[in-house]
Amino acid sequence: MKKNALLDAAEALLSEQGTQALTLTAVADRAGVSKGGLLYHFPTKEALVKGLVARVIEEFDALVAEHEDGAPGSYSRAYVEATFEILTGEARAHRRWSAIMAAATDPELAAPLNEAMTRWHGRAPDEDPDPVTGMIVRLAAEGLWEVLSHTPELYGTARLDALKQRLLALTRG
Repeated sequence: MKKNALLDAAEALLSEQGTQALTLTAVADRAGVSKGGLLYHFPTKEALVKGLVARVIEEFDALVAEHEDGAPGSYSRAYVEATFEILTGEARAHRRWSAIMAAATDPELAAPLNEAMTRWHGRAPDEDPDPVTGMIVRLAAEGLWEVLSHTPELYGTARLDALKQRLLALTRG
């Protein structure tokens, strides 16, 4: 059993039933493995939550890096592209929400995500043609992610595409 399949099972439980459902036994059952098989990869619930948080951070960092080209405003554009790629792709839209929910009760577990947020939103202002607009664009993408984590059906494909295009246009100054 791969770690990602175990993390997928944990995310599904969190998304469907909330934090009270996140137990090692429930995750093992959901993933179709023995509890020992789960414990091999994640010896504690805390290790499982750390795995959820780490995957969210790694995935978003990789997507941003994939889209960033070094031109003025490219980080903010990459942030928008990565956000929309996650929001409109498979089941990944709920990953960060699930990780945040799982880690929220323990500041130590939430620390890596807080550090990532500081890094994602604390970039040098001069990287954008208009630094304030760059911040607004990234915060708007962040807010959209939060809204769609709770009500994914709120915006259809056409509205999401219009939002994405407007945010990208704003980054070009």
